[in-house]
Amino acid sequence: MRFRLIPRDESFFPLFDEAAINLAECAGLLRDVIAGLGGSSRDGHARINECERRGDELTQTILRRLDQSFVAPFDREDIHALTEQMDDVVDDIQAVSELLLLHDVDEPLEEVRELADVLVKAAEANVALIGKLSKLRGIESELQAVDRLESEADRIYRRSVAHLFSGDFNAFDVLRWKGIVEAIESAINGIEKVSDVVAAIVIKHA
Repeated sequence: MRFRLIPRDESFFPLFDEAAINLAECAGLLRDVIAGLGGSSRDGHARINECERRGDELTQTILRRLDQSFVAPFDREDIHALTEQMDDVVDDIQAVSELLLLHDVDEPLEEVRELADVLVKAAEANVALIGKLSKLRGIESELQAVDRLESEADRIYRRSVAHLFSGDFNAFDVLRWKGIVEAIESAINGIEKVSDVVAAIVIKHA
């Protein structure tokens, strides 16, 4: 058992939780936008932008606190990596939203719907994972869930690429859909990177 003369700063953990919840909310909004394509989805895009701004605010708050904290809960570079990685995922989700608007998409590929569902599930697993960070143990089921979902996303991605290059789409549609699919996959991969950072933190402090 480790003893500390000065207790670690526990105020980071509620902020990590907020960042994970914001990420999950953003993922859910994207899924709703994709499900509602062809209808009125402008409000959903605006709310995704709000989540992105909230993510930036949380990132800055955590990093400022890191500069001011005398005893961080774990290595400073790990706090920085975890914070920035969650923010990057929200940025990826916003990028998907912007691509949907830019290309005036009114009906999604089935694979895009499937990827959006996987993204939401991965984001929810991430909320549970980050919620256990203060205990630095008991994260195996969440790590396995994220890994399984990332593998599922890879399979859907490969299927979507095969579909796009099947000859059923013109060149412009191939390009716009490939960009959208890759952006969603990048967000899911980003959640796996978050889990990798958490796993490394737990190993260091085991």
